Amino acid sequence: MLPQKNNVAPFRYSIIVKVAESFINGRFDNADAIPSEIAPDDFRPYHADLETDRNIIRQIALAVMGFSPDEEKGKNKSLREYGKEALKREKLLPSKLSVITDACAACMKQQHVVTNFCRGCIARPCQVNCPKGAISFTEANRAQINPDLCINCSICLNSCPYNAIIKVPVPCEDSCPVGAISKDAAGKEHIDNDKCISCGKCLRSCPFGAIIEPYQIIDVLKLIKDSGKKAAAMLAPAVVGQFGGTINNLIGALKKLGFADVFEVAVGADITTRREAAEFIERMEKGDKFMTTSCCSAYFRAAKTSIPEIAPFVSETHTPMSYTAEKIKNEHPDYVTVFVGPCYAKRVEAESDPFVDYVITFEELGAMFEADGIKVEECESLEFSEISCYQGRQFPITGGVAGAVKSLVEGKTDIRAETVDGLTKEGLKTLKRYALKGCDNNMIEVMCCEGGCVAGPGCLAMPRKAAVAVDKYVKAGPDLKNSVK
Repeated sequence: MLPQKNNVAPFRYSIIVKVAESFINGRFDNADAIPSEIAPDDFRPYHADLETDRNIIRQIALAVMGFSPDEEKGKNKSLREYGKEALKREKLLPSKLSVITDACAACMKQQHVVTNFCRGCIARPCQVNCPKGAISFTEANRAQINPDLCINCSICLNSCPYNAIIKVPVPCEDSCPVGAISKDAAGKEHIDNDKCISCGKCLRSCPFGAIIEPYQIIDVLKLIKDSGKKAAAMLAPAVVGQFGGTINNLIGALKKLGFADVFEVAVGADITTRREAAEFIERMEKGDKFMTTSCCSAYFRAAKTSIPEIAPFVSETHTPMSYTAEKIKNEHPDYVTVFVGPCYAKRVEAESDPFVDYVITFEELGAMFEADGIKVEECESLEFSEISCYQGRQFPITGGVAGAVKSLVEGKTDIRAETVDGLTKEGLKTLKRYALKGCDNNMIEVMCCEGGCVAGPGCLAMPRKAAVAVDKYVKAGPDLKNSVK
């Protein structure tokens, strides 16, 4: 997967800001100028020519407006027309990732390649250990791989004492843990949405920025700027460290942006902790082999579609987002709820949650602030109406969910926790094996993103920096055990 720091992320972010500005400054009257503003005449194109780049920018802008590039085929609407259509939209489109065909580089099929560092050694471990006999040697005494026989197992790569064999991956396919991406007849990538778990790994991995999903930023801007309705922002605990200033400045910034109220999803995480601890004790008393945590929406989807064997072991406790939204709706029936988090999979979860109305990412929120001229660190410092405990605050870090549950379970039943830090193809195989054959531990925390939610695809801050900020916030929180009834 690409590192968080790369040119694709700021390029996409600049388009999100321009679309938000187009809404704020004229309700899309000037939207058609967005491609040329991002890529002016003196812009050095990434692709064949400037017009191709501008067309790709246009399609990303479409997605930011809430449309899927897949749905545009055969249409010839201007960005202004799409913007006006977005202003009238009353129902969100289904959340699904798609590929911008013009941006996709049609990468060569994944393969292993012998470089000129091959020394033609006598040991020839690459050839000896190849399970398919795919390696032979040329007259020049250099290894060569038969692509028709190679199964891309990487045994040759790991065997070569000179590191003379390299793996040439297809980044999006290589990163997808569930095999939802494959090439079409033209060599372009296609996403199977029946398999896709919306983890965003492919989007983060593509070095051409060719993968996109419909955003909800415009729907939320309409809500807080034009509708007259009261909108409640629900801040995921991973938000700590994502913006300048403090968490209290962020509350002030959100209210300045137009939200009527701001709630901490870590409060919902405290509810999840209590209920999941009780569920874990109940399951262990029934004799269940183990239980997996329920907070990662991408994992929850994967458990249903890719490893159904694990489904009976998945916790039935709801996520912090769901509990927070339910609490808000019960206390403020007139509020429209907007979850603000690091994750695309939360949009899919929200589609079946009656308490969550919209989901935006930290990336979208940052663009909204910039488009509206709001500097978080300069905003009024305000307090949450209800303070979360340290257990709920630690959810966005790997090991945090299991640690929170363990803090309430210890002394009541035996708990042996294990973490799956980043959902991969191998991780799925491990979970399937656990389901079929059992495992040494009885609490398995699964985080789809390596490092936890602070490394989610919708984050702005570098994961390690964000993790330090979250850890500091965790240590400042009270203990949930002192408030358990």
